[in-house]
Amino acid sequence: MCNVTRVWVLAEAWAAAAEAWEVAVAEAWAAVAGFPDTIPGQYAEKKSGALLPENRYAREYFPFSTDENRKEKMEKGEKVAALAIGLHLMLFGIKYVFSMLSGSIALKAEAFHSLSDLVASSTVFGGLLIARRKTKSFPYGLYKVENLVSVLLAVAILYAGYEIAVETMRHDTVELKNVWLTIASVLFVIGVTWGYSRYAVRIGREIHSPSLLADAQHVSVDMFASIAVLAGLLSSFVGFSLDRVAAFLIVGIVVWCGGKILIDGIRVLLDASLDYQTLSFAEKLILSDPQVVEIQNLMGRNSGRYKFIEADIVLKTHDLSKADFVTKRIEAKIREQVENVDRLLLHCKPLQKENLVYALPLTDDQGQCISSHFGEAPYFGLFIVRIADSKVTGQHTLSNPFTQVAQGKGILVAEFLNKQQVDVMITKESFEGKGPFYVFSDAGTELVVTEVDTTAKALVQLGIAM
Repeated sequence: MCNVTRVWVLAEAWAAAAEAWEVAVAEAWAAVAGFPDTIPGQYAEKKSGALLPENRYAREYFPFSTDENRKEKMEKGEKVAALAIGLHLMLFGIKYVFSMLSGSIALKAEAFHSLSDLVASSTVFGGLLIARRKTKSFPYGLYKVENLVSVLLAVAILYAGYEIAVETMRHDTVELKNVWLTIASVLFVIGVTWGYSRYAVRIGREIHSPSLLADAQHVSVDMFASIAVLAGLLSSFVGFSLDRVAAFLIVGIVVWCGGKILIDGIRVLLDASLDYQTLSFAEKLILSDPQVVEIQNLMGRNSGRYKFIEADIVLKTHDLSKADFVTKRIEAKIREQVENVDRLLLHCKPLQKENLVYALPLTDDQGQCISSHFGEAPYFGLFIVRIADSKVTGQHTLSNPFTQVAQGKGILVAEFLNKQQVDVMITKESFEGKGPFYVFSDAGTELVVTEVDTTAKALVQLGIAM
């Protein structure tokens, strides 16, 4: 009963100190990284009683990221990656030393688990540094060096996991030594890990870094392995030991982490394609530009932690300067929303069309009379005109889905018609200086103002035969 009471008292003490420890560690990580004002708002509130500004470096929204934005993100990413290396190196040392002092096989296995995390963090940091080194012999960079190193280290980690598993099966249960001191070290490890994970989430959200957010989540999950070690140590006070059970559990985690590092490294070395999710997202970003008609080819690969994307796209415009502007706009959008894109090549070609699509606002679904109001027109007539002889080869009527919208109808309708691949928009009112004008101009849609009242007269006026 005495042993159980001691365990209960220890648990209560840990619970009481957890909140204060969380605040202190989060503040320490922010200060060490050089971001003194990036302590999460909830921590600032606990510390001073008043909510401080959450983030002095709060990123303002711009349509396209600038070089300064990317440089600032890179510098912050490097600082956090360097901190992660120091963290995992420290945790490996603490766990390994105390596993020797206590004789805990589970803690020894957890030490090599931290070693696998050290490899992952070193890979991220190495990629950030290597990104700047390109030579004439290696114009695409030396990114794959980090993957080669990670593959070799993954093999070493898997071998260490195998050795620990063999040691666990061969030896009988041993009496643990220096248990209280070892428990204190594990509690320290759990606290530091928790504080770092919260800090990494904070910076990851600030610089929009999926890899940093994933690393923070991974570190949070790692705490459960440390808790398993703690359970094994505490079990020695109640007459039985869970150390070997915890050891087998953590060996499984070590093998899984090492295997993932190995497989990911081999995939990159063999120039495997980018994952479907990334390519699909890049495709969505490209097609979201109103000038893009289709994507004929889209490829991507990894090199280290960086991405190389190449696409063949068809644009509406035949103007070279306009095409150059559009490709730069698409490139900026992809770099802004897809992390670690090193090289992005967009090959553009103008659309070669046999037909043009003419659109007119209509007063009814019969398609006879032109409406005087663009945004409030209940229907729109689309006429397919063959370029070779300027003859209408097809037509259909669309309902206006935005007639009940209170504000911004014109812009919404213009965007809607752009999705119908309209080439020429005929109206009775001028859009000069208005929202629809810029929407249509951006998509390369020609605007024609007419004074006639019927669709037949408007088309004949443009030399089109019905």
